[in-house]
Amino acid sequence: MKKIVQLSMIATMAISGLSAMSNSALSAKLTALEVELADVKKDLVKQNTKINKVKAHDANDNIKWGVDLRTSMDKINYDMADGSSRSNDSLLSTRLWLNMAYAPNSQNIFKGQLSMNKAFGADFGNNRGWGMDTFDWVTNEALTGNALKVRQAYWLYLGEDFLGTDIPWTFSMGRRPSTTGFLSSLREDDKAQSPLGHIIDVEFDGASSLFKLENLTGISGMSFKICAGQGSTNAKPMFSDSTTYDDDANIVDDVKLLGFIFVPYDDGQYKIKTNVFRAYDLPGLVDPMDLSQGFKTVGNMDGAALSAMMDGLAEDTVFEDTKLFASFAWTKTNPDSMESMLGSTDSETGTSYWVGLQQPLFDGKLGVEYNHGSKYWRSFTYAEDTMIGSKLAVRGDAFEMYYTYQINEALSAQFRYTAIDYEYTGSNQFFGNGGTPMKISDIKKGAAAGDPRSQAMLPFIVDKAQDARFYIRYRF
Repeated sequence: MKKIVQLSMIATMAISGLSAMSNSALSAKLTALEVELADVKKDLVKQNTKINKVKAHDANDNIKWGVDLRTSMDKINYDMADGSSRSNDSLLSTRLWLNMAYAPNSQNIFKGQLSMNKAFGADFGNNRGWGMDTFDWVTNEALTGNALKVRQAYWLYLGEDFLGTDIPWTFSMGRRPSTTGFLSSLREDDKAQSPLGHIIDVEFDGASSLFKLENLTGISGMSFKICAGQGSTNAKPMFSDSTTYDDDANIVDDVKLLGFIFVPYDDGQYKIKTNVFRAYDLPGLVDPMDLSQGFKTVGNMDGAALSAMMDGLAEDTVFEDTKLFASFAWTKTNPDSMESMLGSTDSETGTSYWVGLQQPLFDGKLGVEYNHGSKYWRSFTYAEDTMIGSKLAVRGDAFEMYYTYQINEALSAQFRYTAIDYEYTGSNQFFGNGGTPMKISDIKKGAAAGDPRSQAMLPFIVDKAQDARFYIRYRF
């Protein structure tokens, strides 16, 4: 650039001295200057091209890392049906997420997340006993040890025009982001992932394909997403016997899930989302009183959810950023022949509703939520981030309040209180007889009347549970 400026000044001086030079000499000098300027410009173009290639290499040929580190203290309490209580006044834990992203071009993206989630001073390990290592639905949500595990690892293809229909679309495969979905993301202070948080919140391996229908229909935000996943395998591990990786008849069948997410409308302020799925070959305990016997396959289950949120109640008021939501969900069991699901050989239907509000307050966000589940309600929310078990799985009532405050660009803090009042047993169990719903008040009455079976059950039944959490979170 300096050379260009200098040459420009020389050219200006040459022009100003026209009277002192002959026309032929002036013309020759100007021609020489133009040639030299052209050469300099060519050199600059080459240099800029090289610089842009280097920038593109740096931007697209390296994994970009992000850090999310949360330190929490939970005060948890369980009120048992016999009147006793069990508690932990200071459960300290550290959760680390290392986020990865890589994009060689605008259509192909890799995303991944490594996770550590452990209690202070403890390493619970990965094997949770009685066959639980068969399922990795809560690998990164349950407190384990200080080893890094893969929470997400998938590639995403972004298509601009599906088969010439003017429909933008995507396809993705791998360990997909299937926790902290729509509405659940509010209390977690995270971006909503797929699927809907009311019905599904577990880690899964699988594939999905999204079709954006807004261009085709003219309806804001309309989309349709197909999802398929697998939540366990009955393949034998290496060296277990002479036929490595074939089907093991001694454990449950592969747990599979197929469904779709349909968004009929989303204009940024008003959001409506639906989720429908079928889960195949679900597990139940062989004997709920003897966990060492492990699991067996008991049947299939259908589920659906309809969730809606209003993001902003009134412009230019204190309610401009208020979020108000409501959700309704439904499940139905389909037991295999000679098997029972949730303690019944018949097909049983369960329902749940969930309402909440999030209001900006003192440069933070105050949230209040309430949900209720019926006798046979059975959600797929095992990985919900609550130490006392999934509040959305409750057969009864759950109330929650939280306040999230952004301290600075990287640090945030949250206080959250969750209270659960169970009406029926089995809320956080699996899909067989261990999930049998028995009315807790009836068991108490039976025990008071001297029924020995009811009296024996009371010390093992959670009647109410509470979790008070405070965390500091670094995210950058």
